[in-house]
Amino acid sequence: MNNNIYKGIAILGLAIIFFAVALLAAFLTSINLVDAVSVIYAIGVLTAICVGGFFANQKLQLFRTFQPHLTVSHEVSHRLIGDSYIHIFVTATLHNRSRVKVELRQAEFALQRVAPASDEHIEQLYADVFHYEKHEDIPWDTLDDVNRNWSKNKRIRIIEPSELHKEPFEFIVSTDVESVLVYTYFYNQEYSQGSRSAHGWGSTTVYDIL
Repeated sequence: MNNNIYKGIAILGLAIIFFAVALLAAFLTSINLVDAVSVIYAIGVLTAICVGGFFANQKLQLFRTFQPHLTVSHEVSHRLIGDSYIHIFVTATLHNRSRVKVELRQAEFALQRVAPASDEHIEQLYADVFHYEKHEDIPWDTLDDVNRNWSKNKRIRIIEPSELHKEPFEFIVSTDVESVLVYTYFYNQEYSQGSRSAHGWGSTTVYDIL
């Protein structure tokens, strides 16, 4: 039995206690039956609203918009620099779709090589994911993986409700790289174990340089 069911049982138990207290008060104060019924009815309606709101939140998640929530999308471009390198510019657009502000203190930016790759390497990657289930996603070769911690230099990103925030990042790769996978992940500072709030928000984009 999970914690949500325990909470529901506890609320129903409190409702029963309220009814019992109302009945006892009616007898002790010798109020007439009509007044007693009115008191019990009012308490019952209030309890029903509380219980209904609780289960609506648990089952339908009607109040989830009050939890921080971002959607992340990418814009990627590239250009040749020098004779042997390519500059890749990534803009991660973060849209706050919740009704609360979101504070960002830490993020991860990663670049993986999709092509070129040998047939043997591709077959091994495929087998590890789809046959042996060693990974949930294909573990392409990582070219660069950088963590940013904005709280260290007191440059915390704050995104207000409905606001768009653009976070840029740059990579440099050699000219033999033909296709890359761009991954960004922004950690949710409000997350705690067992909470409904997301651990963070990310996005993945495959980009062809050729």
